[in-house]
Amino acid sequence: MSRAGQPAAESDLIDIDEVINAYYDLKPDVSLATQRVVFGTSGHRGSSLNRSFNEDHILATSQAIVDYRNAQGIAGPLFLGRDTHGLSRPAERTAIEVLVANGVDVHIDSRDSWVPTPSLSHAILTHNRGREATDPARADGIVVTPSHNPPADGGFKYNPPNGGPADTDATGWIADRANVLIAGGLEDVHRTRFADLDAGTLGRYDFRQRYVEDLHTIIDVEAIKRAGVRIGADPLGGASVEYWALIAEHYELDLTVVNPEVDPTWRFMTLDWDEKIRMDPSSPSAMAALVAKRSEYDLLTGNDADADRHGIVTPDAGLMNPNHYLAVAIDYLFAHRPDWPADAAVGKTLVSSMIIDKVAASLRRPLLEVPVGFKWFVAGLLDGSVAFGGEESAGASFLRRDGSVWTTDKDGILLALLAGEIMAVTGKTPSQRYAELEAEFGVSAYQRVDAPATPEQKAALAKLAPEAVTATELAGEPITAKLSHAPGNGAAIGGLKVQTEHAWFAARPSGTEDVYKLYAESLRGPEHLAQVQEEARAVVAAALEG
Repeated sequence: MSRAGQPAAESDLIDIDEVINAYYDLKPDVSLATQRVVFGTSGHRGSSLNRSFNEDHILATSQAIVDYRNAQGIAGPLFLGRDTHGLSRPAERTAIEVLVANGVDVHIDSRDSWVPTPSLSHAILTHNRGREATDPARADGIVVTPSHNPPADGGFKYNPPNGGPADTDATGWIADRANVLIAGGLEDVHRTRFADLDAGTLGRYDFRQRYVEDLHTIIDVEAIKRAGVRIGADPLGGASVEYWALIAEHYELDLTVVNPEVDPTWRFMTLDWDEKIRMDPSSPSAMAALVAKRSEYDLLTGNDADADRHGIVTPDAGLMNPNHYLAVAIDYLFAHRPDWPADAAVGKTLVSSMIIDKVAASLRRPLLEVPVGFKWFVAGLLDGSVAFGGEESAGASFLRRDGSVWTTDKDGILLALLAGEIMAVTGKTPSQRYAELEAEFGVSAYQRVDAPATPEQKAALAKLAPEAVTATELAGEPITAKLSHAPGNGAAIGGLKVQTEHAWFAARPSGTEDVYKLYAESLRGPEHLAQVQEEARAVVAAALEG
């Protein structure tokens, strides 16, 4: 019997000392693909235990980022933050040693505490506001986080001066340079010992205070306060824990941090679908403990370890499907933000729900459909041509109330607070509003399933061409499109999407784990969805074999 959704047992917990010792003691062999620096959709991730995230990786990647920013003429401060994973502090210190040795003006958290991804993006954009794109005083940043990944993992993400995730040109250059440095024995890496740094060497920045004090420019927090919405916020042991406490205090909200505990083993989590500990606020299994409290609050929210994802729990529906909440958020925001640009688009990834398409059409807003990865929304959020960008994996951000940019990275804190605003202003939970949308546009059955895949299979899947699919029907309907590129910008999707009139599926490899992600949706109900999924697996298997 599966233990998914059950509390973690002692045997599920990592030995944090073993993980940290492996970070320093084990050396990667970059001739092996599994031990190289590789940037997925959100940075380089891996585990010290299998030599995919070790000190050598961070030494080399930090030097590569220095070399990259020098080549780009970036000489302003570099904002550096970390989440609550056990490997994040060691990796942060390694990065500081390299950055300082190279003369970089490093700014860390003034409280020496955790920094959510959206807070770092906010800091970069705040510093760069009004600066020209060629201004050498522009800031950039690094977030040390593997996001929602299991406790033994580490992650390292670069955000350039646009504040969002670096694009593939940047990450490809940085990864290639880092691997060359490792292969060369790190001879070209400059480093100073952390213990030798003077107290005044590092700049200090109050990420939390600056972010929280600015929230009123994007969320109607006064409406939430007036309505007395009772919110329970669960940081899931992540970097947002102290942010939620300050939000409650600063704006005098009826907001409780339901679990303020931080523990790098995450012993308080319930197990995810595969019986691993994973801080995914969009997963019913990982959020089981929070869902059990749904009758105690008007609204419950969850965030992952770096708070770039959100989970919304309502008393009437439990944990909302991320697609459902994105549709509600879009529907609400475009009706309640009169100062947004009149022609600004709705941004979605092409594996998000068809309901979003219908909502955008009803709003008479253009739809920008892009590959998976929040980086595709960065330029639009910066210039206001995209008012909302959302991913099916529960990541999104949107413009301030005056139509200017807020963050160009995903902001789980923001989307959680928006749910409170929706309740305060409309008197309905987000799930109640979604039921109204389905009554208008049709009932969606949607699911993402992860299936095991070898690195070789993942590589083959990423390169599949539409011609590899020989089937002409899917779940009883003629196939109307086979896509390997997104219709919104023509960019490769790193996988395949197959569509019919009432259904679709998409398959793409995970950038961080040995699985491939199978997304599917049907407007004909759960039974039809199951048929779509079954045939999709067969189509993918046949294409990979062919």
